[in-house]
Amino acid sequence: MRLVFAGTPDVAIPSLRALLDSPRHQVVAVVTRPDRPAGRGRRVRPSPVHELAGERGLEVLSPARAGDPEFLGRLGEIAPDCCPVVAYGALLPAPALEIPKHGWVNLHFSLLPAYRGAAPVQRSVLAGDDLTGASVFQIEPAMDTGPVYGVLTERIRPSDTSGDLLERLAIAGARLLVAVLDGIEDGSVEARPQPADGVSLAPKLTVDDVRVDWSQPAVAIDRLVRAATPAPGAWTTLRDRRVKLGPVRLGSPNTGSPNTGSPNPGTPNGGIPNGGAAGDDGSLPPGRIVMAGNGAVLVGTGTVPVVLGEVRPEGRGAMPAADWIRGLRPSLEEAFS
Repeated sequence: MRLVFAGTPDVAIPSLRALLDSPRHQVVAVVTRPDRPAGRGRRVRPSPVHELAGERGLEVLSPARAGDPEFLGRLGEIAPDCCPVVAYGALLPAPALEIPKHGWVNLHFSLLPAYRGAAPVQRSVLAGDDLTGASVFQIEPAMDTGPVYGVLTERIRPSDTSGDLLERLAIAGARLLVAVLDGIEDGSVEARPQPADGVSLAPKLTVDDVRVDWSQPAVAIDRLVRAATPAPGAWTTLRDRRVKLGPVRLGSPNTGSPNTGSPNPGTPNGGIPNGGAAGDDGSLPPGRIVMAGNGAVLVGTGTVPVVLGEVRPEGRGAMPAADWIRGLRPSLEEAFS
């Protein structure tokens, strides 16, 4: 089939590459979001899909809005049979949906009708789900409501960040998308309406959503940090400065307890964190920061402590939590707010 591919970020690249390599389909153009500032220098850069399209000599359409008359006119001239979509990042109006013979077909990273919206993977990790997947469906004017052509499932591993899980789904989903387009071309697949039960929404995670509340249980904090990794990045504050957090590990009354035996001269407070602020069972007050004798940096939660991994202090690069805490030298009562 003659295709116009719509997508913007890195997660769309496996699908675009798979379609470019397919002997049955011809990608003649891509639709992507306009160039925008990115990175620490905030330089204006084309999207990953735009860059790959340029390497392959494809026409690139980047309308400010998908309903712009100029864009609709050019899409009509190209006359695609179908428009596959992966993370394009904008709603498609009815006039655009009517142009391709087989409409617009979207690869969405959830088992619809669960997690309709912009952040299905993040919301699934945040909820503590054991299973997720991807769905290929026919786009309708309403958000993620169209009939489904095919699905795949994927286990969520206990250590998965949103980035880890999305990377696997993007690769497996690319194969699913190609198979669905093959089936649409030869008439062997049929889209079926989504069930009425099990509908849930997955709005984008905002920066405010991912501020850590240390009074929450450790398992909830672990899920929040993994869901927010790599973006927007879970965070907390210390001394009125933000600290971004990489994935944490759950402690326990034994493994989370500070070492109150032989002091380690390389750690703050001689290796006896906060002067023995931990309880007899190894618990810590929510947000309290200590360093165990083995160099692990522990933080109290509503249940067991968590062990910090990588941190990114405001205005600085990422670093191991142990290096950060050695330079910080927290006081006996220091805690994240």
